[in-house]
Amino acid sequence: MADNYLENKFEAYQARKSSGTRKGQVSRHTHKTRRVFVTGGANGIGLAIVRMFRGAGHRVAFCDKDEEAGKAIALRTDAHFYPVDVSDSSALERCLRSLFEDWGDIDVLINNAGVSRFSPITETSVADFDEILAINLRPVFVTSRQLALHRRSLAEPNLYGRIINICSTRYLMSEPGSEGYAASKGGIFALTHALALSLSEWHITVNSISPGWIQTVGYEALRPEDHAQHPSGRVGKPEDIARMCLFLSQDENDFINGENITIDGGMTKKMIYLD
Repeated sequence: MADNYLENKFEAYQARKSSGTRKGQVSRHTHKTRRVFVTGGANGIGLAIVRMFRGAGHRVAFCDKDEEAGKAIALRTDAHFYPVDVSDSSALERCLRSLFEDWGDIDVLINNAGVSRFSPITETSVADFDEILAINLRPVFVTSRQLALHRRSLAEPNLYGRIINICSTRYLMSEPGSEGYAASKGGIFALTHALALSLSEWHITVNSISPGWIQTVGYEALRPEDHAQHPSGRVGKPEDIARMCLFLSQDENDFINGENITIDGGMTKKMIYLD
């Protein structure tokens, strides 16, 4: 009897979801056009995110220091492009304020911009280390802070908000010479759960995504053994990350908050010992 009861309840739920309404209520699952801002949106994972959200009918703006690529992507996707180097905090803040003026608010903020730089620690200067943090980590704080300041100033609260930070599996695992990159991604991991608590009063959830091996160019040139080492049987693609961003942005997924979601084909769950 208990099993039948649960099955009947689930069927009723599915019927309500399909019909789009509950008795006397408007469905929360109707599509809404969101205002989305992506940092580092001209290439790689960022580009896939821009395309994914535009394909879903959302308004998208993005920034990148690659002005030529950014303008080309903006033309192809009908997204708005801002030529900004995210390591320039003042320029990034101006970019956010311009968007607030044009759009009124930002609903989805995706902090994607970053660099992968590796060098032996004896050949890595303090300036090199600081530069990686200035590109990968500090902008996450800058953009999140600007969104919080703007939300606080609104006369009418926006009851929806998402921040998604692109982290990395290297926040918990490393190779030699990855100190700057690992520190920046570890910082993003920690900053994500701190922001989730600080920004909750403005109805903003904050989560991070940790990609594993995501091949952004030359996917067809990968070797069979590259794919075979992954429990999922393939190397990742930028779209794998973009789909999760879209998922986290759905209205009904507001109970996912302060989390880090690993997307790596199972590699961080695989024990590896040399024979």
